[in-house]
Amino acid sequence: MAESVCVLEKLAEGVLCLTLNRPDKLNAFNEEMHRALRSGFERASTDSAVRAVMLTGSGRSFCVGQDLGDCDPRQGPQDLGHTIETFYNPLLRSIRRLEKPVICAVNGVAAGAGANIAFACDMTLAARSARFIQAFAKIGLVPDSGGTFSLPRLIGEARAKALALTAEPLSAETAADWGLIWRAVDDEKLIDEASALAARLAAGPTKGFGMTKRAIQAAATNSFDEQLDLERELQRQAGRSADFTEGVAAFLEKRKPVFKGQ
Repeated sequence: MAESVCVLEKLAEGVLCLTLNRPDKLNAFNEEMHRALRSGFERASTDSAVRAVMLTGSGRSFCVGQDLGDCDPRQGPQDLGHTIETFYNPLLRSIRRLEKPVICAVNGVAAGAGANIAFACDMTLAARSARFIQAFAKIGLVPDSGGTFSLPRLIGEARAKALALTAEPLSAETAADWGLIWRAVDDEKLIDEASALAARLAAGPTKGFGMTKRAIQAAATNSFDEQLDLERELQRQAGRSADFTEGVAAFLEKRKPVFKGQ
């Protein structure tokens, strides 16, 4: 296991597990944690041994967003736009652009940017005791980390505005019912279920998974005709992949496929 002060990395069975590791601060982001997490996603994008990513938090919280001690306006004017452009936006783009599955396991509270990072992942599981909070309203800020993009698209404008303006906690089960996350699971089963899901995806045809992810994300802004064209081009690429050849061969030979993400 390679360790940073703020993020733990572990690669096993093709899954790169990235664990936010500031439990005494409820895994609030500071610059060091941002840089360490960005490094983890850069590794995921370039290391062929990484077939999937699992993101979680240590201690009793997933992530409560920004460490406000690092941007105290009482110490002088703060350029939060610079913070977003330098740290949060590159992280969100890394998650969305990574053509490998990103699984998020939310333990405890996911607030502010922590909630919206979880919503940006491909499949998010949460402990039943977890809570999602758009905490920005409590301190006079605007939802960031893709929150104003993902919330209305996932749950509609009315619910998005209500969550953003009231900052009321949303339970894991309600988040699952509304379609914000994939599934709510018993607390004691969270890591096991998320790890099993990540391992299952890592063993699959991850080249095709990456293209599927790209296509679904593009549908938010594409016209129907544009989406049909994109499907045609991606299917052309998928049809020339080694994973497709292996998948068809395994089906015809009545055996389990051995995919390599190629």
